Amino acid sequence: MSLSSFLIPAASAHKIQIAEDVGATLHIEPNDTPRAGDAAQTWFALTRKGGKVIPLTECNCELTIYSEPRKTGETPLIQPTLEPVTAERYQGIPGAIITFPKPGAYQLELSGKPANGANFKPFELKFDVTVAAGTTKAPATQQETQTAQEVQNVNINQTEEPSFPLPVWAVGLGIVVIIGGIFAIVQRGVRN
Repeated sequence: MSLSSFLIPAASAHKIQIAEDVGATLHIEPNDTPRAGDAAQTWFALTRKGGKVIPLTECNCELTIYSEPRKTGETPLIQPTLEPVTAERYQGIPGAIITFPKPGAYQLELSGKPANGANFKPFELKFDVTVAAGTTKAPATQQETQTAQEVQNVNINQTEEPSFPLPVWAVGLGIVVIIGGIFAIVQRGVRN
């Protein structure tokens, strides 16, 4: 299965994972570079093969976060509640506000099963994330981390203004027009 079959337009910094017939693009604010102790809006653009978006209402999704390296059987560091968010061109996709407690390597595991009559195979996607040193003091305990994450979830219903990037066909058309223009100029020069 190829990445292109999911038609997920993503910036190069976004992380993409695929399992069975579901793919997801992970984005973490700011610019996919979370900082320890700072709240980070995180969202997953879930799509089926062919590019159809899977909103949170159609997925019984769970997110677990582990610090790396992790030992077998280790309990998750954080299990944030997923909320529907609107980001870029996606509406109602799974998202959460996450406050990573300290700099370092983490793994985000997003798992899901179909809900409300949706038809896709259950999946588990794993994303490796590196967290930079933050500007604020990170919470010292897991309880403080969970409390900070819950406080940040209050703002989850705020939505970003959707951006309208050029569709792939428009970019392709522009390239064809430019190449055609160059070809016409070269042909005119050859005739003269």
